Amino acid sequence: MKNELKKFAHFRREMVEKQIVSRGVTDPLVLEAMSKVPRHLFVSEALGDSAYGDFPLPIGEGQTISQPYIIAEMTQSLELKGHERVLEIGTGSGYQAAVLARIVYKVYTIERNNSLFLQTRKLFDTLKYHNIVTRYSDGTQGWKQESPFDAIIVTAGGQQIPAPLIEQLAIGGRLVMPVGGNFSQELIRLEKTEDGIKTTNLGGCRFVKLIGQNGWDE
Repeated sequence: MKNELKKFAHFRREMVEKQIVSRGVTDPLVLEAMSKVPRHLFVSEALGDSAYGDFPLPIGEGQTISQPYIIAEMTQSLELKGHERVLEIGTGSGYQAAVLARIVYKVYTIERNNSLFLQTRKLFDTLKYHNIVTRYSDGTQGWKQESPFDAIIVTAGGQQIPAPLIEQLAIGGRLVMPVGGNFSQELIRLEKTEDGIKTTNLGGCRFVKLIGQNGWDE
């Protein structure tokens, strides 16, 4: 067991240094979180040794866990300080929520697939991520009862950013989401200010489809 823990700790250090820092991610909170979260526990046991590789991995139900760099880039783009309440759309494996939970005050995460929802809820409890609140629902409608949020992260691609998510973002808040077509998107960072909406294109990416009332049809 000790050797296993040492092995995965080594994999995490290599992941952060070779895949994330080398590509320009500098936020110390993001680097610290990703050096601590046991990514191998968020994939099947058979894929454990591949969990820290520079590529996405399947997690079942037609979904994937994004490559580490993309998760780091999206998290850094939210400019988190530690006090925030963050909404995640698309819990998936739970890894992104776990990274956020090590940085912010509270994470609210929505998953539309019941199997993944139950699986990740159990994992969060096992790993004692008590500041993650989960919900089984259509993420494209957001979580109005808990809004406004200081930051919102969407881990699936849509043709446009759902209007309810923009509405539920606090003034001064940041939202990051892949926007585009079926097979490729651009990673868009949106900032909501007193004067309106400002968007920044962070570059190309590829995510599974954001399905829901304000996304793609199933």
